[in-house]
Amino acid sequence: MKSVNIVSPCGMLGYGFPKESFNQAFLKDIDGIVVDAGSTDAGPHKLGAGVSIVSKRAVKKDLEIMLEAGIPKKIPIIIGSAGGAGAKPHVEQTLAILYEILGERSYKAKIAIIWADFSQEFVIDAMESNKTEPLSVNIPPLTEEAIRQTSSIVAQMGHEPIVEALKQNADIIVCGRAYDPSPFAAIGIYHGMDEGLSYHLGKILECGALCAEPGTTKDSILGTLYEDGFTVESLNSKRVCTTTSVAAHTFYEKEHPYLLHGPGFTLNLVDCTFTEIAPGIVKVQNSKFEPATAHKIKLEGAKQTAYRTFVIAGVRDPLMIERIEEIEAEIRKEVSNYYAEISHDDYQINVYHYGKDAVLGKNEPEVFHGHEIGVLFEVLAVTQELSNSICANLRSTYLHYGYDGRKSTAGNLAFPFAPSDIEFGPVYAFSIYHLMEVDDNPFQIEFREVGVHE
Repeated sequence: MKSVNIVSPCGMLGYGFPKESFNQAFLKDIDGIVVDAGSTDAGPHKLGAGVSIVSKRAVKKDLEIMLEAGIPKKIPIIIGSAGGAGAKPHVEQTLAILYEILGERSYKAKIAIIWADFSQEFVIDAMESNKTEPLSVNIPPLTEEAIRQTSSIVAQMGHEPIVEALKQNADIIVCGRAYDPSPFAAIGIYHGMDEGLSYHLGKILECGALCAEPGTTKDSILGTLYEDGFTVESLNSKRVCTTTSVAAHTFYEKEHPYLLHGPGFTLNLVDCTFTEIAPGIVKVQNSKFEPATAHKIKLEGAKQTAYRTFVIAGVRDPLMIERIEEIEAEIRKEVSNYYAEISHDDYQINVYHYGKDAVLGKNEPEVFHGHEIGVLFEVLAVTQELSNSICANLRSTYLHYGYDGRKSTAGNLAFPFAPSDIEFGPVYAFSIYHLMEVDDNPFQIEFREVGVHE
C-alpha cells in the first residue's frame, strides 16, 4: 500500500526536542521533515517589531539536528511561518541561521523562499474591490487609514506554493506566514495523497507531540498517510497516542467541532473516525476536503499603538490587600492630579493583582484568601518618555500612599529587583485581521543555491 511518512520534530521551531526520539523516525523512509515556526498566540508584538518568538541559539540547535537528518538523504525540510510571524524580517533571520549551518557543515542545498508579505497598495486595491472582510463579527471592516498605519502585512499561504517548491526539487523550503497545517499537507498532496487526509494530518502534526499522552510541544511525532486514512504515533516510548488524545487535538484551537476553515477550503470532519490499530498507533479516516467557492486567505497586520513601562512588586500587608481596589483608585487620582496638564487620552494605567484576580478579573468565581499578592502595574502612553514619567510617579505614589491603619511608612511595595521600573518599548495591536479573496496564487517563490560550490 502506498504511504507517505512525515516527521514533526516539535510544536515550534526552537522549542527543542530529544534527538533520540526524532531519530527513531528514520528507521522508516521519511518523505518530509516539517516544523511550524510561527503563531499569533503571542499577540501582535512579534509581527509589529519584526522579532522572533524564540532565540537564535534555540532555532540553530533544532535546525542543526533537522539538517543533519535531511540534507544527506535528500529529504525535504519545510519551515512554516519562519521566525514567528512569517514577515520579511523573520524569514531573513531564519535564512541567516540556515546559511550559517550550511557553511559550518559544508552542505549544499537548494532553498525555496516563499514570501508572504503584501504591500499596503495591494491590500487597499483588494478592499476597494470589495474583496476583504473581517475575520469575525467583532472586527471592524478595513479602512485605508488602518492599512496605511500598518507597516507589516502578511497573509497565510495554503499548500499551493509549497507544492510548487517541492516540484522544483527544493531541499529546504522557508515559508513566510503559512496556515499552520499547510506545510505538512503539502508533502502529502505533492505525493498525490488525498487533500482532506493530508490537511487533517497536518492539523494533528503541527504541534508536535501535543497529540500524545502526556502531551508536549517539545517532542517528535510521526504521521503516515495512506490512500484510505492516516496514522499517528509517538516517537518517544515515554509518550503514547490514543484515540482520545488524537481526537482531542483535532479540536485544538477550533471554533467549530468538525468544520475547519482554511485558505480556499473547508475541512469537514463530521464522518471522521479514530481507531487504535496497534498499541500507540491511531488511524484516522473519512476527513473530507471541500473547496470553497471563493479562495480567501487570512491577512495579519500590526501597528504601533503606544509605549509601555511596567513595575512588578509584592504586597504583604493584609489591611492594604483588603482595600486594594479602593486604595488604587485614590492613587490613580493623585497621579492624574499631579499631571493635570496631560490629557487622559495620552496615557493609560492598568493594574493586575496576581494571586487574587489577575487572570479572570471580575469573572473570578473564587473568594480571595491569601496573605500576599503580586501587583503588576503598567503605563501605556504616546511616548516612552511620558510612559516612564507617569509610571515613576505611579510607583512612588503607590509605594508611600498613606491608607487608614497603615503601621509602617517604610513602603507598601516589595520590589524583587532594581531598577523597579522596566522600560518595555513600543506596543503593538492587530490592525488587520481580515480575509482577502484572491484569484491566483499571490505568494512569490524565490530559489537560492547555497553551499560549498558558491
